[in-house]
Amino acid sequence: MFIARENELAQLKDIAGRKGTASLIYGKRRVGKTRLIKEAVRCCEGSVIYYECIRDTIKENIDGFVRTLMNERILTFEASFDSFQAVFSYLNSLEDHFIVVIDEFPYLSSLEKQEKIDSIFQSIIDNNLANVSLIISGSQISIMEDMLHEENALYGRFDLVIHLRDLNYLEAAEFYPSKTPYEKAAFYSVFGGSPFVLQQLHEDDTLEENIIRVILNESSPVFLYITNMLVTDRIGSDNAQRILSVLGNSKKRYSDIENSLFEKSTGNLAKQLQVLLSTDLIKQDGPINRRNDAKKRSYEINDNLMRFYYTYVYRNAGSLQMVGPSEFYERTIAPTLFSDFIPRRFEEICRSFFALKARKGELPGITGIGCYYYNDPLRKRNGEFDIALQFGDVYEILEAKYHKTPMTLDEIHREAGQIKEIAEINVVSLGFVSVNGFADREEGYKYYSGEDLYS
Repeated sequence: MFIARENELAQLKDIAGRKGTASLIYGKRRVGKTRLIKEAVRCCEGSVIYYECIRDTIKENIDGFVRTLMNERILTFEASFDSFQAVFSYLNSLEDHFIVVIDEFPYLSSLEKQEKIDSIFQSIIDNNLANVSLIISGSQISIMEDMLHEENALYGRFDLVIHLRDLNYLEAAEFYPSKTPYEKAAFYSVFGGSPFVLQQLHEDDTLEENIIRVILNESSPVFLYITNMLVTDRIGSDNAQRILSVLGNSKKRYSDIENSLFEKSTGNLAKQLQVLLSTDLIKQDGPINRRNDAKKRSYEINDNLMRFYYTYVYRNAGSLQMVGPSEFYERTIAPTLFSDFIPRRFEEICRSFFALKARKGELPGITGIGCYYYNDPLRKRNGEFDIALQFGDVYEILEAKYHKTPMTLDEIHREAGQIKEIAEINVVSLGFVSVNGFADREEGYKYYSGEDLYS
């Protein structure tokens, strides 16, 4: 089952179907790069050559590539090539159109300097693609993005560049279409948008049953994927795991992380955060009205599944082994899953909903989407509003509610009263997003239900 990615698929089909083109596809591990590529080239005219690099010398990878050509009967005799350029030169001597996929490209640099590898493929793209459509793919985001920098040999050589990210909440819901909006929001909050992870779910099972089978089962592919991700991406595992554990289901400023880790101000934390940012595992953001205020910027885990793991499982691995998955769920996860963990993720779902509306042109004049930081000196309090839509100098403020029951007028009046107490914000309208709708409505507010989010 191939879900979403319509734009990326159309773009890649077009470029891969033309000789003399080069494409770069990258994104974190298990995000669906290989599946996208295989789906795109499936209907293209030409012979497809797929080679996945190994962490070894260039020579070993050249020999592996040649063996692939022999297995595909493109090379019908035993031959030895001393360079990738020579192999591509041979392909160009043939009459066929070849679509060549070089997957896990960063592995080529495991025993060589990356500059050398990039220079080799710059020469191939410039001189040896007459009959070839080349697709380069990889999971180590920082290395792949280096190819897009002006000082890199491969700069400007790609006809198409796709940074493939997780499916959004609406796309992910196609894996469990029969669920209610309340359930869909919960599934996305826990499992996120990785196609690999979503394919492991059983739609007929409850959220609890899927968590126990997919995440808490130490022999499941998803458990192994989570626990090995930092190792396979060659991230400084110990420090990275400490940082992710501190972040958990929250967002924290640099000083808060530093204090939680009992780190001295050596700069090591900044370097490790930068590594995690470069892998898409965490993100940095600030309130919509304080974008340039460094003191208000915060970090949080970007991947919902990783957020779940480091909130509940990482620090409690011994308990999981001792009591087993079912009891662990009841003791450790159930008490806060629906009251704290999912509601925080639901706020992000709501912001994504408005971002999708903005892209469709349904919010004319919008200049920003985020949360809004307020400071109320009269009442000696500060905090954030869940969702702020900025239209120039004015804001539309909305509160997100993930409740099992419809939102009541009393709740609406209470929330609206708190917002109106803040004098500093220029509010043009107030609204509410309630996953289970509203018990009643009155004029003067905007209303969005779970059905709106998933329509």
